[in-house]
Amino acid sequence: MLSKKSKHDLLNNLSLQVLDCVNCELSQSRTCAVPGMGSSDSPVMFIGEAPGYHEDISGFPFVGSAGKLLTDLLNEISMSRDSVYITNIVKCRPPENRNPYLSEIKQCESYLSRQISMIDPLLIVPLGKFAMNYFIPGELITSVSGTIQEINDRHVYPLLHPAAALRKTEYKNRLKEDFLKIPSILDKLTSRQYLTDSNPLFCSELS
Repeated sequence: MLSKKSKHDLLNNLSLQVLDCVNCELSQSRTCAVPGMGSSDSPVMFIGEAPGYHEDISGFPFVGSAGKLLTDLLNEISMSRDSVYITNIVKCRPPENRNPYLSEIKQCESYLSRQISMIDPLLIVPLGKFAMNYFIPGELITSVSGTIQEINDRHVYPLLHPAAALRKTEYKNRLKEDFLKIPSILDKLTSRQYLTDSNPLFCSELS
């Protein structure tokens, strides 16, 4: 098992690789690549779609209005941005905030897979359609958000994207309700209670 310092150093080295990456055409239009930020020891990893305008300028993930909502939701469960890890499927902003192309997601895939391997989180929280489809292809985010999925020995908890929640009150209420369940999910995963038949957790709506 990697030490905290080793994980921190490996993540920093990977971030430097992302900053210098020219693997796809997004590198030609970006201002800054956005590797990710947060704790290398985090039990939970939040994964969005791609950087937007504010992220492209700052080099940090989720710093616009959607980022403010994410920060507020973290505060509601007594977590901070420094205590979790936040990144995106695609590390550079697509022009005009268009959806990332499959080829661009493929080019960034190795960075994300290494981040997951290094951090080794108890819980992965994809935010929105594209992050969810990376783990669960073909599903609708509105169908699986707020449910636990076991994917390749990882526990994945898809949620609606904060940006979508800002556009629709119904989505904002649902996102908040599902977000508030994260501490209890982490407790169950930590204690291995999810393995008991009397307390099924996988692929079910959490109460």
